[in-house]
Amino acid sequence: MNRLLQLIATTSIVVALATNAQAEELVKEFRGTGNTTTAIFTVDDPWLLDWRLDGDFNALIALDVTLIEAHTGRHVGRVLHTKHKGNGLQLFTSAGRYQLRVSSTLARWTLKIKQIQPEEEERYTPRSAN
Repeated sequence: MNRLLQLIATTSIVVALATNAQAEELVKEFRGTGNTTTAIFTVDDPWLLDWRLDGDFNALIALDVTLIEAHTGRHVGRVLHTKHKGNGLQLFTSAGRYQLRVSSTLARWTLKIKQIQPEEEERYTPRSAN
């Protein structure tokens, strides 16, 4: 009986991990140290920008990321501005074909575009502290 309970628990964990892995799909990953405009990527609603900023200095680093509509070149808006090492997630609710315009100073950056399922959107919505 103990072995059966252990098998059921293990199976539940594997199923939960597999379900979570399917909920998030890597669309594109961009890495760099300078200024660039990324390749075009296509996303459905909703999607995430998963970013990381690192560098050799604690000060003087900066990262600016602007979202560009790929077909028209229209500036959609600045989606990230930081002068500190770190990482984070940004949720987007507009499907489309986009590019990112990246400007950085003394920094190493990684930007991952991740497709998520609509039912997962709530998980990434900012909440106020109570």
